[in-house]
Amino acid sequence: MRVLIVDTCYEAFLRSHYGRDPGLAERPYEAQWRALMDTFFGTADAYSHFLGEIGHPAHEVIVNCEPLQRAWAREHEVAAVGEQVLLAQVEDFQPDVVYLQNLHVLSDTEMDALKRSGTFVAGQIASEAPPVGRLRMFDLLLTSFPHFVEEFRASGVDAEYFRIGFDPRVLERLGAVPVEHDVSFVGALNGIRHRRGNATLARAARRLPVEFWGYDLRGRPPWSPLRRRYRGEAWGIDMFRVLASSRVVLNRHIGVAREYANNMRLYEATGVGSLLATDSKANLADLFEPGSEVVAYRDADDLVAQVQALLADEEARREIAAAGQARTLRDHTYAVRMRELAEILEGRLR
Repeated sequence: MRVLIVDTCYEAFLRSHYGRDPGLAERPYEAQWRALMDTFFGTADAYSHFLGEIGHPAHEVIVNCEPLQRAWAREHEVAAVGEQVLLAQVEDFQPDVVYLQNLHVLSDTEMDALKRSGTFVAGQIASEAPPVGRLRMFDLLLTSFPHFVEEFRASGVDAEYFRIGFDPRVLERLGAVPVEHDVSFVGALNGIRHRRGNATLARAARRLPVEFWGYDLRGRPPWSPLRRRYRGEAWGIDMFRVLASSRVVLNRHIGVAREYANNMRLYEATGVGSLLATDSKANLADLFEPGSEVVAYRDADDLVAQVQALLADEEARREIAAAGQARTLRDHTYAVRMRELAEILEGRLR
């Protein structure tokens, strides 16, 4: 089974990545692609790497990375631009499955072209769902939101529950990281999409030594602890280094997740061996044992009380952090996830 993974990166990250190496944009496709994957931003090449390990050739295409896509088109003597380059890449790779990590990345016209080619088109979603008409363009949708599965199926769309994971190669890249921060948070800091979760973090930060990394401080006044303790952007491996150097990592979910734990930080923070303090969710115990492998908080007061107790008891903090890491490295790596994904996709293809 051949799988072409179609992904996007945040524009702010791409600007930062190419800004660090001004000559990178003119290098060959393979050199640019490898440099981008080696940042470990998002899922990077975790899908293709671990699918390849179990005998399924795969490749990630980053469709909104213009220098990278231009290099591919130039080297393959393709005159197309934009979405047309992706269609040329599909024709060149000849995948059995095109797997879209971003449901919005292609126009309806290009989605129709993909479907007419006879390619099985799967999509992954862990954000606000597009209209049903868009969802029905996919042969299969995978989501880490349990509630989306039944909703999609009720709309006539094939769907499966598929969790996010951790790439253990990150640990090789990081090596030994000294602890430098008591409490950290990395993520979107705006008061719009993450309004409720970030408001909880801001209240807790008045009593906890939280340091913030991330992007988008819109709506944050000068006196906000999110702005006063803002340490800058942290993408990919730099983000993992912040997490690994923190005694406690805070997490919160977006509203569309409802009562379910699902996001990447669950696995990233535990994966690098930090203690994760995350908002309490109905299904958290299916992923981690609250109190033993992670800490679950109900509100800002509960978060403050639990983190203060753990900062005062280093032995207990280390014990929970170690148990959380062990759980992730056993059950939640992309090596595990890709075996699950291969089984799902092969079942549909049969």
